[in-house]
Amino acid sequence: MPQERTWRIGTNGPWLTVSGETRQPRGAVLILHGGDVTSTVPTTPWEGAVLRMIPFAWALRRAWSDSGLLVLRLRLRVRGWNGTAADAVVDTRQALEEIERRFGPIPVVTTGHSMGGRAVLQAADAQRVRGVLGLAPWICDGDPVEPLRDRHLLIAHADFDITTSPADSRAYVDRARGVAASADFVPVHVDSHPMVRIGRWNELAVAFTGRVLGWAGSRTAAR
Repeated sequence: MPQERTWRIGTNGPWLTVSGETRQPRGAVLILHGGDVTSTVPTTPWEGAVLRMIPFAWALRRAWSDSGLLVLRLRLRVRGWNGTAADAVVDTRQALEEIERRFGPIPVVTTGHSMGGRAVLQAADAQRVRGVLGLAPWICDGDPVEPLRDRHLLIAHADFDITTSPADSRAYVDRARGVAASADFVPVHVDSHPMVRIGRWNELAVAFTGRVLGWAGSRTAAR
C-alpha cells in the first residue's frame, strides 16, 4: 500500500489525499468520488463512494510514478450536489487551486465517478486542466460542454448501469465533439454503476492519463 497523507483545504474541508510521494511532479491526476443529488451530510473517509476511488489512485501511482505523476484523491465536504450550489464543483475548483499553490503550474487530468464525474466536467475550464475522465458520470439535460474547450475528454460507462445513463453519456460526448480537443466514449461491458470490473476501469484511467500528459508508452483506450 502506498504511503498516503491528507490535508484539509478549508475549515470544513474538502480534503486532499496524496498517494505516494513525488518531489518534482510533472503532472497530476485529481480523483473525485460520487455522491447524492441532495444532501448536506458531511462526507467521511469510510463511506463506499470515497473508498471506491482508492484502487484508481493505486493503479495510477503504479503506472506513472516514474514519470512524475502526482496522484490526489479529493474528499468532498458534503455528500450532495445540492442544486445551484453545485458543492462538488466548488470543491473541485478549490482543490485545483490548492494543487497549483502547493506544486506549481503542472498539467492536471481530472477523473470523477458518478456525481464526481459531473463535477469534473463542469470544472474542466480550470486553467491547469488538460483532460477529463468521466466514470459513469451523472449528466443532466443542459449540462454545458463549453468548459471542455481544448481539453481531452473520455467518458466510460457500464452498459448495465441503471443509476446513471450510458445514453446520456454518449449524447454528451457527441455534443462535446468540435469543442473539446478530443471526445471519446467507451462502453464497459457486463458491468454496472459500482464498477465491479475494476481492472478494466483502471486500465482506462491509466491509458487516458498517460495519453493526455504525453508520456512514452501511453495509449488511448477509446473505441
